[in-house]
Amino acid sequence: MSRWLLPALLVLLWLLLGGASSPFLGKLSEVQSNDPGSFLPATAESTEVSDLQEQFTDSRLMPAVVVFERPSGLTPADTEAVRVKAAEFARSPGLVGETSSPIPAEDGAAVQLVLPLSGEDPYQASERVKDIRADLERGLPDGLRAFVTGPGGYNADFAEVFGHIDGMLLLVTACAVALILIMVYRSPLLPIIVLISAGLALCTSSAIIYLLAERDLLILNGQTQGILLILVFGAATDYALLLVARYREELMRQPRVLDAMRTAWRSSFEPILASGGTVILGMLCMLVSELTSNRSLGPVVSIGIAGALLASLTYLPAALLLVGRSAFWPQDAVPRKHRKVTHGIFDRIAELVRKRSRWTWVVTTVVLLAGVAFVPSLQASGTTQQALFLEEVEAVTGQDVLTAHFPGGTGSPAVIMATEQSAGQVLDAATAVDGVAEAVPTPAEPGNPAAGPKTVDGMVEINATLRDPADSTAAERTLRELRETLHALPGARAKVGGQTAQQVDMLAAATHDRNAIIPIVLVVIFAVLALLLRSLLVPLLLMGTVVLSFAATLGVGALVFNDLLNFPGADPAIPLYAFVFLVALGIDYNIFLMTRAREETARLGTERGTLHALKVTGGVITSAGVVLAATFAALAVIPVLFLAQVAFLVAFGVLLDTFVVRSLLVPALAVDLGRVIWWPSRLARAPRAPAGRPVPEPDAEATTPLPRLRG
Repeated sequence: MSRWLLPALLVLLWLLLGGASSPFLGKLSEVQSNDPGSFLPATAESTEVSDLQEQFTDSRLMPAVVVFERPSGLTPADTEAVRVKAAEFARSPGLVGETSSPIPAEDGAAVQLVLPLSGEDPYQASERVKDIRADLERGLPDGLRAFVTGPGGYNADFAEVFGHIDGMLLLVTACAVALILIMVYRSPLLPIIVLISAGLALCTSSAIIYLLAERDLLILNGQTQGILLILVFGAATDYALLLVARYREELMRQPRVLDAMRTAWRSSFEPILASGGTVILGMLCMLVSELTSNRSLGPVVSIGIAGALLASLTYLPAALLLVGRSAFWPQDAVPRKHRKVTHGIFDRIAELVRKRSRWTWVVTTVVLLAGVAFVPSLQASGTTQQALFLEEVEAVTGQDVLTAHFPGGTGSPAVIMATEQSAGQVLDAATAVDGVAEAVPTPAEPGNPAAGPKTVDGMVEINATLRDPADSTAAERTLRELRETLHALPGARAKVGGQTAQQVDMLAAATHDRNAIIPIVLVVIFAVLALLLRSLLVPLLLMGTVVLSFAATLGVGALVFNDLLNFPGADPAIPLYAFVFLVALGIDYNIFLMTRAREETARLGTERGTLHALKVTGGVITSAGVVLAATFAALAVIPVLFLAQVAFLVAFGVLLDTFVVRSLLVPALAVDLGRVIWWPSRLARAPRAPAGRPVPEPDAEATTPLPRLRG
């Protein structure tokens, strides 16, 4: 009775919890913030300017630029239609200031309107842009095109792209994982149990994240949500694979299901907990980030991984106990006399490592170093906002039209805040900077420049239109020169913000984060490994191999991005994201391998123990690696450059780590170095086991006459 009661209660509790929290998964997009302010450091100059702007408008601005174009030239009917639309928009809700008068282009082929939308709620701002775009489809003369771009347009398109990730990404991920699990277990029931475990982990963690984001205790953006979905799904499946593999192994040794689960759970608890702990601690290192988006990623993902750990260590074993050996049907997971134990290709890999350990790790290292050689060609200095989308969106099309007829920075000016007394001096200095088309103060009376500049707490606001597109390299160069010039003016207390400034500040912060966080992650994960393996040399060995694998992955990524996919570049945060995920996740498989190797070394010696660990964990770790790679590859269905690059780097890196580093490099190094790798633990002082003989299976694998099966 006790065998059934506790597992049944656990399963029931998880199902009730999952049912109550499942609606929050679909509501995460409602608490997303995809505007630049949700990414920027609070101390950035552009953030300070954005805060000061609220004093001039009583609200945070997110301007949307409507551009009308007829390539052959605007007609009188076009001009009248634009005037009517401008009047309609001026009366519509959602604006926090006066709508600008229509601004015609010098070539007579385009005209633009700047709509001052409220940026307090990015979700509502994106909904307002949808309404504007729908309204622009009506009432315009044939041949007159209209697009909504600018910060408001880009925010709406990001919201549109990320708004569908819940269903699409989950469907792709679940199908990929289900297919792999069916191929691994050849059982119809077990994949369902594992997928339910992953789904429960995702639903419960999503509910917690939603409630925290709704109360502004953390910031969630579309990129973070996409990573959360696939990482929780992949990690929960990996932990399930490890537990299920050990459970099946014990079922073939022990007649009682409860005893088999007890042994499997105890043996798997430590490596699963350490695996999840390395990911959580590695992600929490992002809290030292300057970028708000990076800083929020750590807690969001940590909550998801904690959910995956709880589900894998409570719901999953309870569900497996309830179904018993039937979980593996139609396979026969029972002890059987004279059962021949084989591990497929890993028997041959273990033999290769035993005979040619030094050659194996030397050749493997050389191959990885060949990939490392291409790291300098990785273009990770940032991209334009237009390059972020991998499919055509209206904001990008509108920006191209705007750039063709107006100065490139029109609609996204650099915003200058300065003291009232220095306003004239600042205007003169700003217009003298190469790359600034014009600089105009915000008037005290909208539409009446003669009334003088608007003053708030002794400060004035000046909009400087740049000649180049707001997120171009040339605009960034102009922005830096503008800041340098204005900062030097005595008494001006000038600060420069706006879209270009936000881009410059984000690039600087991303570079800082990359240089600061990577060493911290290395130290934290080394400490976890040292505690888990009771050794100092093994953690150094494992960290070295994972870092080498990461560097080789970056090199291969540079080749693929530059020469195969012709990507325009990469964000400076790409190496950081790839590093954190690959080191935190890649070390998992070495944890699975080396914790089993340590267990077997106590009985068989370092060489035989490592090779036996390679054999018995080879299949499950390979399956786990393929599952995790498939889940991260699913990120590529979101047509955003950043996520496509993260998807490739993590998927390729996980496979490289699974098939090369963990299967060949690590065991070959362990066998070649011998018991010294366990220093300073007592295993380093244990007598060396006889070498040079085929590795026998442990005595526990051999079966004896069996008692009556129960459970």
